[in-house]
Amino acid sequence: MPVVLITPEVMLHKSGPWVDMLQQAAFDVAYPKNPVFTRGSCSEEETIDELSVCDAVIAGGEVFTNNVLGALPNLRVIARSGVGFDKVDVAAASEHNVVLTITPTANHEAVAEHALMLLLSAAKRLPFNDRSARAGEWPMQQSWPVRGTTIGILGLGRIGRSFAVRAGALGAKLIATETNVDEEFVKKHGIELVDFDVLLSRSDYLSIHCPLNDDTHGRFNKTAFAKMKSNCILINTARGGIVVESELIASLESGRLRGAGLDCFEVEPPSPDNPLFRMEQVACTPHVAGSDQKSQDDMGIEAADCIVKLQSGEWPEAAVINRELQDGWKW
Repeated sequence: MPVVLITPEVMLHKSGPWVDMLQQAAFDVAYPKNPVFTRGSCSEEETIDELSVCDAVIAGGEVFTNNVLGALPNLRVIARSGVGFDKVDVAAASEHNVVLTITPTANHEAVAEHALMLLLSAAKRLPFNDRSARAGEWPMQQSWPVRGTTIGILGLGRIGRSFAVRAGALGAKLIATETNVDEEFVKKHGIELVDFDVLLSRSDYLSIHCPLNDDTHGRFNKTAFAKMKSNCILINTARGGIVVESELIASLESGRLRGAGLDCFEVEPPSPDNPLFRMEQVACTPHVAGSDQKSQDDMGIEAADCIVKLQSGEWPEAAVINRELQDGWKW
């Protein structure tokens, strides 16, 4: 009987419709021995050991290198719980005939809600005010408005579009940088398309909604920060590697940037000594933007559905990343 390993921490040893779907399709369900395996901090040897039991995996943040994939001859499907796949060597997955899928329709609204929460938390100085109130203080320092400002959006994919719908309700002007434009959506929501440098120079708030790849890695660096509008607040719910963290810290310390709302970091989990955690103008969360209760259930269902379909000979086109495997691929 084929085995599916379920690795995301919030799904460990929990019943749910995704488990029912897999078991009804005659899969055994297993879980990693290491409960934090999915954080991606294991060695290649440890990763191979955990994955050696399975034919498919509902994956979180574990790292699939060429060496790992080459040592797993029984692995047929990596079903990522989420839309990012930067932890997977896609070319190696294709070389080893492993189908990589994501859950493209499951968590975009959750991430958009979370990005808006971080924007408002930074704008309204929630970290400072919360800590002060708990300490018995009663400061009367001003926060900053969102209405009448300009919100910039880098990336108008599913998440960026969902964020735009919500941000537009706050009475702000929306501008965006996007290469693959949905013209109808942009027109409907009154979004002005601009290039990246203009996005930097005009945004009072700038929310990142692009994937991490060779083009975006380290894109927010000291050069970008120098071009940003003075007192901008940066929101990142995408991937930590898009932002050069040391240069973000310098821009915050100098006052060039007013604040930040961060759900992801260059190293996860970050060190408790990370200077960002001491900054009262920064709101931080532990990479949970896409993992509210509904989205997590939906991701489990969508990932399980991909595995079941692939095992039965169906091809979930919209969810597959390495589509070049379609012709001739078999379980």
